[in-house]
Amino acid sequence: MYAMQKFSALFIGALLFASCTEERTISDPGNLVPPTVDQDANLPSIAVNGISLHAEAFGHPDSTLVVCLHGGPGGDYRYLLNAKSLADHGYRVVFYDQMGSGLSQRIHRKQLDDMGIGVLDALYDELKGVIALYRTHPEQKVILFGHSWGAILATGFAGRYPNSVQGLILCEPGGLRWEDIEDYIERSRDFSLLGERLNDLAYLDQFITGHRNAHAVLDYKYALATAQNPVTGEDNTKAGSFWRNGAVFSEALIDMGEREKPDFSQGISQIAAPVLFFYTERNKAYPDSWAAHVSGAYPAAERYKIMGTGHSGPVFETRIWNETTLPKMLTFLNAL
Repeated sequence: MYAMQKFSALFIGALLFASCTEERTISDPGNLVPPTVDQDANLPSIAVNGISLHAEAFGHPDSTLVVCLHGGPGGDYRYLLNAKSLADHGYRVVFYDQMGSGLSQRIHRKQLDDMGIGVLDALYDELKGVIALYRTHPEQKVILFGHSWGAILATGFAGRYPNSVQGLILCEPGGLRWEDIEDYIERSRDFSLLGERLNDLAYLDQFITGHRNAHAVLDYKYALATAQNPVTGEDNTKAGSFWRNGAVFSEALIDMGEREKPDFSQGISQIAAPVLFFYTERNKAYPDSWAAHVSGAYPAAERYKIMGTGHSGPVFETRIWNETTLPKMLTFLNAL
Protein backbone atom coordinates (compact mmCIF):
# COMPACT_ATOMS: atom_id res chain seq x y z
CA MET A 1 0.00 0.00 0.00
CA TYR A 2 2.72 2.48 0.96
CA ALA A 3 4.78 1.65 -2.12
CA MET A 4 1.70 2.40 -4.21
CA GLN A 5 1.23 5.71 -2.40
CA LYS A 6 4.83 6.74 -3.14
CA PHE A 7 4.42 5.75 -6.77
CA SER A 8 1.26 7.84 -6.91
CA ALA A 9 3.10 10.82 -5.47
CA LEU A 10 5.89 10.54 -8.05
CA PHE A 11 3.41 10.12 -10.88
CA ILE A 12 1.36 13.12 -9.81
CA GLY A 13 4.51 15.18 -9.35
CA ALA A 14 5.62 14.39 -12.90
CA LEU A 15 2.26 15.49 -14.21
CA LEU A 16 2.39 18.76 -12.31
CA PHE A 17 5.91 19.56 -13.49
CA ALA A 18 4.83 18.82 -17.07
CA SER A 19 2.09 21.42 -17.07
CA CYS A 20 0.96 24.16 -14.72
CA THR A 21 -2.68 23.27 -15.44
CA GLU A 22 -2.50 19.63 -14.36
CA GLU A 23 -3.73 20.20 -10.77
CA ARG A 24 -7.07 21.02 -12.31
CA THR A 25 -6.90 17.68 -14.12
CA ILE A 26 -6.26 15.60 -11.00
CA SER A 27 -9.21 17.31 -9.34
CA ASP A 28 -11.57 16.33 -12.15
CA PRO A 29 -14.18 13.70 -11.19
CA GLY A 30 -12.77 10.19 -11.04
CA ASN A 31 -9.11 11.00 -11.62
CA LEU A 32 -7.87 11.03 -8.02
CA VAL A 33 -10.78 9.62 -6.00
CA PRO A 34 -14.14 8.10 -7.07
CA PRO A 35 -16.72 10.62 -8.32
CA THR A 36 -19.69 11.60 -6.19
CA VAL A 37 -23.31 10.90 -7.11
CA ASP A 38 -23.81 14.37 -8.60
CA GLN A 39 -20.83 13.65 -10.88
CA ASP A 40 -21.75 10.07 -11.86
CA ALA A 41 -25.39 9.32 -12.67
CA ASN A 42 -24.71 5.56 -12.58
CA LEU A 43 -24.23 5.54 -8.81
CA PRO A 44 -27.30 4.62 -6.71
CA SER A 45 -28.64 7.78 -5.11
CA ILE A 46 -31.54 9.51 -3.42
CA ALA A 47 -32.37 13.20 -2.98
CA VAL A 48 -33.01 14.43 0.57
CA ASN A 49 -33.50 18.10 1.45
CA GLY A 50 -32.03 19.21 -1.87
CA ILE A 51 -28.82 17.17 -1.53
CA SER A 52 -27.91 14.10 -3.57
CA LEU A 53 -26.92 11.20 -1.32
CA HIS A 54 -25.25 7.94 -2.24
CA ALA A 55 -27.68 5.28 -0.96
CA GLU A 56 -28.86 1.69 -1.33
CA ALA A 57 -31.49 -0.49 0.32
CA PHE A 58 -31.90 -4.27 0.53
CA GLY A 59 -34.75 -6.52 1.63
CA HIS A 60 -38.52 -6.32 1.46
CA PRO A 61 -39.69 -2.69 1.53
CA ASP A 62 -42.35 -3.36 4.19
CA SER A 63 -40.04 -5.10 6.68
CA THR A 64 -38.56 -3.49 9.79
CA LEU A 65 -36.11 -0.78 8.73
CA VAL A 66 -32.51 -1.00 9.89
CA VAL A 67 -30.82 2.28 8.93
CA CYS A 68 -27.01 2.02 8.97
CA LEU A 69 -25.02 5.11 9.96
CA HIS A 70 -21.33 5.13 9.07
CA GLY A 71 -18.43 6.60 11.01
CA GLY A 72 -16.30 9.64 10.43
CA PRO A 73 -17.52 12.29 10.33
CA GLY A 74 -16.94 12.14 6.59
CA GLY A 75 -16.66 8.38 6.08
CA ASP A 76 -18.83 6.16 3.90
CA TYR A 77 -20.86 2.99 4.30
CA ARG A 78 -18.71 0.60 2.29
CA TYR A 79 -17.18 -1.08 5.35
CA LEU A 80 -20.69 -1.69 6.75
CA LEU A 81 -21.94 -3.69 3.78
CA ASN A 82 -21.75 -7.03 5.56
CA ALA A 83 -24.94 -5.82 7.24
CA LYS A 84 -26.70 -6.48 3.92
CA SER A 85 -27.13 -10.02 5.23
CA LEU A 86 -29.81 -8.72 7.63
CA ALA A 87 -32.05 -8.64 4.56
CA ASP A 88 -31.77 -12.43 4.38
CA HIS A 89 -33.30 -12.56 7.85
CA GLY A 90 -36.37 -10.50 7.01
CA TYR A 91 -35.16 -6.91 7.54
CA ARG A 92 -35.06 -3.90 5.22
CA VAL A 93 -31.49 -2.57 5.40
CA VAL A 94 -30.75 1.01 4.34
CA PHE A 95 -27.30 2.45 3.73
CA TYR A 96 -26.47 6.06 2.87
CA ASP A 97 -23.44 8.32 2.86
CA GLN A 98 -24.16 11.42 4.93
CA MET A 99 -24.04 14.80 3.20
CA GLY A 100 -20.54 15.90 2.29
CA SER A 101 -19.31 12.37 2.98
CA GLY A 102 -18.38 9.26 1.02
CA LEU A 103 -19.83 9.45 -2.48
CA SER A 104 -22.57 11.93 -1.56
CA GLN A 105 -22.70 15.48 -2.83
CA ARG A 106 -20.05 17.81 -1.40
CA ILE A 107 -20.93 20.91 0.63
CA HIS A 108 -18.99 24.18 0.44
CA ARG A 109 -16.95 24.82 3.58
CA LYS A 110 -18.35 28.33 4.04
CA GLN A 111 -21.88 26.94 3.98
CA LEU A 112 -20.97 24.45 6.69
CA ASP A 113 -19.29 27.14 8.80
CA ASP A 114 -22.28 29.46 8.39
CA MET A 115 -24.57 26.73 9.75
CA GLY A 116 -22.65 26.61 13.03
CA ILE A 117 -24.21 24.06 15.37
CA GLY A 118 -27.13 24.03 12.95
CA VAL A 119 -25.17 21.51 10.88
CA LEU A 120 -26.38 18.94 13.41
CA ASP A 121 -29.96 19.98 12.69
CA ALA A 122 -29.22 19.41 9.00
CA LEU A 123 -27.88 15.92 9.74
CA TYR A 124 -30.90 15.05 11.89
CA ASP A 125 -33.27 16.39 9.22
CA GLU A 126 -31.36 14.36 6.64
CA LEU A 127 -31.76 11.17 8.67
CA LYS A 128 -35.43 11.95 9.17
CA GLY A 129 -35.76 12.40 5.42
CA VAL A 130 -34.00 9.09 4.69
CA ILE A 131 -36.36 7.27 7.06
CA ALA A 132 -39.41 8.95 5.50
CA LEU A 133 -38.24 8.02 2.01
CA TYR A 134 -37.87 4.31 2.80
CA ARG A 135 -40.68 3.87 5.31
CA THR A 136 -43.76 2.39 3.61
CA HIS A 137 -46.32 2.41 6.46
CA PRO A 138 -46.73 4.04 9.91
CA GLU A 139 -46.44 0.72 11.79
CA GLN A 140 -43.07 -0.10 10.24
CA LYS A 141 -40.44 -0.24 12.99
CA VAL A 142 -37.22 1.78 12.63
CA ILE A 143 -33.90 0.63 14.09
CA LEU A 144 -30.76 2.76 13.93
CA PHE A 145 -27.46 0.90 13.61
CA GLY A 146 -24.63 3.37 14.14
CA HIS A 147 -20.89 2.81 14.19
CA SER A 148 -18.44 5.28 15.81
CA TRP A 149 -19.53 8.77 14.70
CA GLY A 150 -22.67 7.11 13.32
CA ALA A 151 -23.48 5.85 16.83
CA ILE A 152 -23.13 9.41 18.15
CA LEU A 153 -25.42 10.70 15.39
CA ALA A 154 -27.97 7.96 16.10
CA THR A 155 -27.95 8.86 19.80
CA GLY A 156 -28.44 12.57 19.14
CA PHE A 157 -31.31 11.82 16.76
CA ALA A 158 -33.03 9.44 19.19
CA GLY A 159 -32.65 11.96 22.00
CA ARG A 160 -34.33 14.61 19.89
CA TYR A 161 -37.02 12.28 18.50
CA PRO A 162 -37.40 9.59 21.19
CA ASN A 163 -40.59 8.13 19.70
CA SER A 164 -39.22 7.85 16.18
CA VAL A 165 -37.06 4.75 16.69
CA GLN A 166 -37.85 1.39 18.21
CA GLY A 167 -34.28 0.28 18.86
CA LEU A 168 -30.66 1.42 18.81
CA ILE A 169 -27.64 -0.73 17.95
CA LEU A 170 -24.48 1.23 18.68
CA CYS A 171 -20.84 0.31 18.20
CA GLU A 172 -18.12 2.31 19.97
CA PRO A 173 -19.38 5.88 19.97
CA GLY A 174 -16.30 7.83 21.06
CA GLY A 175 -18.35 9.76 23.59
CA LEU A 176 -21.60 11.68 23.86
CA ARG A 177 -20.58 14.92 25.57
CA TRP A 178 -17.98 16.88 23.64
CA GLU A 179 -15.34 16.71 26.35
CA ASP A 180 -15.60 12.91 26.22
CA ILE A 181 -15.35 12.93 22.42
CA GLU A 182 -12.20 15.06 22.63
CA ASP A 183 -10.78 12.71 25.26
CA TYR A 184 -11.42 9.67 23.06
CA ILE A 185 -9.95 11.35 19.96
CA GLU A 186 -6.80 12.21 21.89
CA ARG A 187 -6.39 8.68 23.25
CA SER A 188 -7.06 7.04 19.89
CA ARG A 189 -4.68 9.24 17.92
CA ASP A 190 -1.67 7.56 16.33
CA PHE A 191 0.33 10.04 14.29
CA SER A 192 4.02 9.63 14.98
CA LEU A 193 6.30 12.23 13.42
CA LEU A 194 8.58 9.35 12.45
CA GLY A 195 5.75 7.27 10.98
CA GLU A 196 5.66 6.14 7.37
CA ARG A 197 2.17 7.58 6.87
CA LEU A 198 3.32 11.10 7.72
CA ASN A 199 6.33 10.72 5.43
CA ASP A 200 4.06 9.70 2.58
CA LEU A 201 1.66 12.55 3.27
CA ALA A 202 4.38 15.18 3.55
CA TYR A 203 6.02 13.89 0.37
CA LEU A 204 2.73 14.10 -1.47
CA ASP A 205 2.17 17.65 -0.24
CA GLN A 206 5.25 18.74 -2.18
CA PHE A 207 3.26 18.10 -5.36
CA ILE A 208 -0.39 18.53 -4.43
CA THR A 209 -1.93 21.47 -2.67
CA GLY A 210 -5.60 22.14 -2.10
CA HIS A 211 -7.64 24.99 -0.70
CA ARG A 212 -10.56 24.35 1.66
CA ASN A 213 -12.91 23.23 -1.11
CA ALA A 214 -10.55 21.25 -3.35
CA HIS A 215 -12.52 18.20 -2.30
CA ALA A 216 -10.86 15.56 -4.47
CA VAL A 217 -7.32 16.49 -3.41
CA LEU A 218 -8.20 16.88 0.26
CA ASP A 219 -10.18 13.61 0.32
CA TYR A 220 -7.18 11.81 -1.16
CA LYS A 221 -4.77 13.23 1.41
CA TYR A 222 -7.20 12.44 4.21
CA ALA A 223 -7.22 8.80 3.10
CA LEU A 224 -3.42 8.69 3.27
CA ALA A 225 -3.40 10.17 6.76
CA THR A 226 -5.94 7.68 8.13
CA ALA A 227 -4.73 4.50 6.42
CA GLN A 228 -3.98 2.57 9.62
CA ASN A 229 -4.34 3.04 13.35
CA PRO A 230 -2.76 0.44 15.64
CA VAL A 231 -4.37 2.07 18.68
CA THR A 232 -7.93 1.40 17.55
CA GLY A 233 -7.05 -1.72 15.57
CA GLU A 234 -8.16 -0.34 12.20
CA ASP A 235 -6.56 -1.05 8.82
CA ASN A 236 -8.14 0.96 6.02
CA THR A 237 -5.67 -0.37 3.48
CA LYS A 238 -7.72 -3.56 3.19
CA ALA A 239 -9.92 -4.01 0.13
CA GLY A 240 -13.47 -2.85 0.73
CA SER A 241 -12.63 -0.50 3.61
CA PHE A 242 -14.03 2.63 2.00
CA TRP A 243 -14.73 4.41 -1.27
CA ARG A 244 -13.91 8.00 -0.37
CA ASN A 245 -13.60 10.23 2.67
CA GLY A 246 -15.15 13.66 3.03
CA ALA A 247 -12.22 15.67 4.38
CA VAL A 248 -13.89 19.10 4.26
CA PHE A 249 -17.00 17.86 6.03
CA SER A 250 -14.94 16.03 8.66
CA GLU A 251 -12.82 19.07 9.46
CA ALA A 252 -15.87 21.35 9.55
CA LEU A 253 -17.69 19.06 12.01
CA ILE A 254 -14.67 18.83 14.32
CA ASP A 255 -14.16 22.60 14.19
CA MET A 256 -17.85 23.13 14.98
CA GLY A 257 -17.56 20.77 17.92
CA GLU A 258 -14.58 22.63 19.33
CA ARG A 259 -16.50 25.91 19.10
CA GLU A 260 -19.97 24.80 20.20
CA LYS A 261 -19.28 21.84 22.53
CA PRO A 262 -22.44 19.89 21.58
CA ASP A 263 -23.93 17.37 23.98
CA PHE A 264 -25.32 14.37 22.09
CA SER A 265 -26.66 12.86 25.30
CA GLN A 266 -29.43 15.44 25.59
CA GLY A 267 -32.82 13.77 25.70
CA ILE A 268 -31.60 10.17 25.86
CA SER A 269 -33.06 9.71 29.33
CA GLN A 270 -36.43 9.85 27.55
CA ILE A 271 -35.54 7.07 25.10
CA ALA A 272 -37.77 4.07 25.73
CA ALA A 273 -36.23 2.02 22.91
CA PRO A 274 -33.82 -0.76 23.95
CA VAL A 275 -30.12 -0.27 23.23
CA LEU A 276 -27.53 -2.84 22.20
CA PHE A 277 -24.04 -1.44 22.81
CA PHE A 278 -20.99 -3.07 21.20
CA TYR A 279 -17.33 -2.41 21.93
CA THR A 280 -14.19 -4.32 20.98
CA GLU A 281 -11.26 -6.04 22.65
CA ARG A 282 -8.49 -4.63 20.43
CA ASN A 283 -9.40 -0.96 20.50
CA LYS A 284 -6.90 0.23 23.10
CA ALA A 285 -8.73 3.56 23.41
CA TYR A 286 -11.96 1.75 24.41
CA PRO A 287 -11.26 -0.22 27.60
CA ASP A 288 -14.02 -1.74 29.72
CA SER A 289 -14.11 1.37 31.91
CA TRP A 290 -14.74 3.64 28.91
CA ALA A 291 -17.45 1.35 27.55
CA ALA A 292 -19.15 1.44 30.95
CA HIS A 293 -18.84 5.22 31.10
CA VAL A 294 -20.33 5.89 27.65
CA SER A 295 -23.02 3.20 27.74
CA GLY A 296 -24.04 4.29 31.23
CA ALA A 297 -25.71 7.38 29.78
CA TYR A 298 -28.47 5.25 28.24
CA PRO A 299 -31.45 4.27 30.43
CA ALA A 300 -31.08 0.57 29.70
CA ALA A 301 -28.22 -0.54 27.46
CA GLU A 302 -27.09 -4.12 26.98
CA ARG A 303 -23.29 -3.90 26.71
CA TYR A 304 -21.41 -6.58 24.78
CA LYS A 305 -17.66 -6.88 24.19
CA ILE A 306 -16.65 -8.37 20.84
CA MET A 307 -13.42 -10.28 21.14
CA GLY A 308 -10.59 -10.65 18.65
CA THR A 309 -11.11 -7.44 16.69
CA GLY A 310 -10.80 -3.66 16.76
CA HIS A 311 -12.91 -0.60 16.07
CA SER A 312 -14.48 -1.37 12.66
CA GLY A 313 -14.10 -5.14 12.89
CA PRO A 314 -17.58 -6.03 14.24
CA VAL A 315 -19.08 -5.24 10.83
CA PHE A 316 -16.15 -5.07 8.41
CA GLU A 317 -14.51 -8.38 9.25
CA THR A 318 -16.74 -11.03 7.67
CA ARG A 319 -15.86 -13.81 10.12
CA ILE A 320 -16.50 -11.62 13.17
CA TRP A 321 -19.74 -10.38 11.61
CA ASN A 322 -21.04 -13.87 10.81
CA GLU A 323 -19.93 -15.58 14.01
CA THR A 324 -20.55 -12.87 16.61
CA THR A 325 -22.10 -9.57 15.57
CA LEU A 326 -24.90 -10.83 13.35
CA PRO A 327 -26.20 -13.49 15.77
CA LYS A 328 -26.16 -11.01 18.65
CA MET A 329 -27.98 -8.41 16.54
CA LEU A 330 -30.59 -10.90 15.38
CA THR A 331 -31.34 -11.93 18.96
CA PHE A 332 -31.81 -8.25 19.83
CA LEU A 333 -33.87 -7.42 16.73
CA ASN A 334 -36.13 -10.45 16.93
CA ALA A 335 -37.06 -9.53 20.50
CA LEU A 336 -38.32 -6.05 19.60
